[in-house]
Amino acid sequence: MVFNTLYVTYKKNQHYLSMKKHLILFGITLIMSSFVTAQECSKYYPMIEGASFEYTNYNKKGKSQGISKYQVTQVETSGDVTKATMAIELIDEKGKEIYKTDYNFTCTGNMVTVDYKSLIPSSMFEQYEGLEMDVSGTDLELPNDLSVGQQLADANVSVKVSIGGMNMNTTIDLINRKVEKKESVSTPAGTFDCYVIYSENKMKAMMVNQTFPSRVWFAEGIGMIKQESFNQNGKSMGTTVLTKYSK
Repeated sequence: MVFNTLYVTYKKNQHYLSMKKHLILFGITLIMSSFVTAQECSKYYPMIEGASFEYTNYNKKGKSQGISKYQVTQVETSGDVTKATMAIELIDEKGKEIYKTDYNFTCTGNMVTVDYKSLIPSSMFEQYEGLEMDVSGTDLELPNDLSVGQQLADANVSVKVSIGGMNMNTTIDLINRKVEKKESVSTPAGTFDCYVIYSENKMKAMMVNQTFPSRVWFAEGIGMIKQESFNQNGKSMGTTVLTKYSK
């Protein structure tokens, strides 16, 4: 039993290494698609039911790895607080649905906060399906008013899963977040003027302890237009781009 548990643990950690390039693609992509609401509560997160966005994920060689679909399914406003639910569907390169989930986010005043569970890679949910997960963390924040050079708050999530009597702990930290610059970017959905947000994404999981830089391009009225993650040598590990959207 001990040997089997250790073998499973080893295989899980091998999977962590292979999924690192998807951490930002499926983690950060899940939390960054958006547009201006009717109440003008949020510039960078959707707050209108039925809004939908579709992104294509590419590996470092530019080959499609599938698509991610997002739709706002519920919006509730009470006083100056607006809460929304985003449904996510992940489809592989063969057109097969591989995962579905949702997460919540809240807009109050000039700030949007996103559930820290949205930082968990989809592959982790698939991997530990049916097992109890103990999740804690700090929600991700994004203010409506962005400016070049602006520092943004860190965010994190910690996950503990019990497998065969052993606890497997994973921690994901988004640190050193800042508004890096403004530039124009083009995708199949159009050309957009964007703010570029840089962050460093630390992952600790058993034998894995690495940091991967990431950049996300945001356009007011649309949200995330493009995302790119890099390895520790600064080489691209993959990109996600907006291919179509409907308000």
